[in-house]
Amino acid sequence: MLIRVRSTGAVMYEPEFRTYMSETTGASWNQTTEEVLQALGATVLLEGPQVSPTRYQTAFRDGVEEIDGKWYTKYSVSDMDDEAKTAKDAEQARLVRQNRDQKLKDSDWTQVADAPVSKEDWAAYRQALRDLPSADGFPWIDLPSEPV
Repeated sequence: MLIRVRSTGAVMYEPEFRTYMSETTGASWNQTTEEVLQALGATVLLEGPQVSPTRYQTAFRDGVEEIDGKWYTKYSVSDMDDEAKTAKDAEQARLVRQNRDQKLKDSDWTQVADAPVSKEDWAAYRQALRDLPSADGFPWIDLPSEPV
């Protein structure tokens, strides 16, 4: 649980708050309740609304804010720099290729002579998997669906 000290605005986890209060006031208590915190000049810090970053943004906790008399964590987003975007694209490409390679391996059996499947459908699916790195939008694309 995060706690905000009203007099200083300091935010800390409960164990830190207990140590802080013990060292500064000598206070100790068994259960941390709203009433105890109120008496100690503190309040529970509630979890604020989450933000939804885009593919090339990162979310981070950006302090606290008071809304209707209660204190909440505040979140913001920031844009990635070009180096971070390149790294994210490279990691996504690695994951797509890894997933694609596994799907090719798992469907190898469909190409043996006596496999009870439509060889043409499975061959087209496997070719679509192989063609993924040259597809528009790679690496941010969906993998093709397996034939039925």
